[in-house]
Amino acid sequence: MEGRIEVICGGMFAGKTEEFIKRINRARIARRKVQVFKPAIDTRYTDDGVVDHNGNGIAAVPVTSAAVLTDLVRQDTDVVGLDEAQFFDATIVDIIDVMANEGKRVIVAGLDQDWRGRPFGPMPDLLAVADDVTKLHAICVICGNRASKSFRIVKTQDTVRVGGKDAYEARCRPCYAQAVL
Repeated sequence: MEGRIEVICGGMFAGKTEEFIKRINRARIARRKVQVFKPAIDTRYTDDGVVDHNGNGIAAVPVTSAAVLTDLVRQDTDVVGLDEAQFFDATIVDIIDVMANEGKRVIVAGLDQDWRGRPFGPMPDLLAVADDVTKLHAICVICGNRASKSFRIVKTQDTVRVGGKDAYEARCRPCYAQAVL
């Protein structure tokens, strides 16, 4: 099997996890040996699964750091899935690169920008080493145009705040800019 890195990115509510789940399920249909991981910090819908905003999900192993993946990924695994990659540290890039060089297909999903519109965690570097990048867009809740921004509706300045519709809205560039100025 040819190793490669596929990154699915975009803002909140763009369908990243939905696309991630679809690719993982297709790999299983193709009878590939699959392992799925997610950051332990993401407990929005369940502790041990990847779940999209529509409630569809698959089982996943929660991990506390990128480093533990080197011990958890089995040698005979064909496809490694990693959701919410923006929550990992920079070591995730080298770890995923090694997996791909060993012949594994690595499917990664994550926010490419934080709520301030800045590159989020290791995502810029993952995008740079990816063989395939899919950028998805949501629908702006203000005007209905394509949205690439995640607007935080709760008052906190923390970069990391796990949440869903209770904390974020999808916004297009003009509606986002109008709200933050």
